[in-house]
Amino acid sequence: MDNRSPVEVTNLDGHGNPVLDWDRAREALVAGPANGTSFLGTIGADGRPNSQGVGVAWIDGEAYFVSGPKTRKSRNLAANPACTISVCVPGFDLVVEGEATRVTDPATLERVATHYRTEMGWPAEVTGDGFTAPFNAPTAGPPPWHVYAVTIHTVYGIAGTRPTGGTRWRFEH
Repeated sequence: MDNRSPVEVTNLDGHGNPVLDWDRAREALVAGPANGTSFLGTIGADGRPNSQGVGVAWIDGEAYFVSGPKTRKSRNLAANPACTISVCVPGFDLVVEGEATRVTDPATLERVATHYRTEMGWPAEVTGDGFTAPFNAPTAGPPPWHVYAVTIHTVYGIAGTRPTGGTRWRFEH
């Protein structure tokens, strides 16, 4: 994530703990979960929720992930771009709220593919307006995969290590 500062910070802790430091939460998001898994939450056209594991690349203040065009998560995002990403990182449980937009710009696709290859060990390659690779999670569907960027609106954090507490950070979008 970039160094954007929240425009609003709200203490959600009911036990007298102070507001959590955004920089600490941001650094944890950028470092990512120890097991590499985050969960994408979407809402279908019928209003039903869906949650799927995704490998998220945190680059320049946005979260990127891939999904096959025929998967439920892609169909849900086509109907409603609002989504969440939930992740457990060292010291935090974090929920990111935002809007997913399909990425088709060649330069951005190459930058995200490079991040996946060099930082996350997934050999993604740009093909047309999406990605291919020798493997991916079963929930991604068959290649080629669409790439999505999530513009972050709000992050909720609960810290399990000192200082503990709960905080909501809202961002300009």
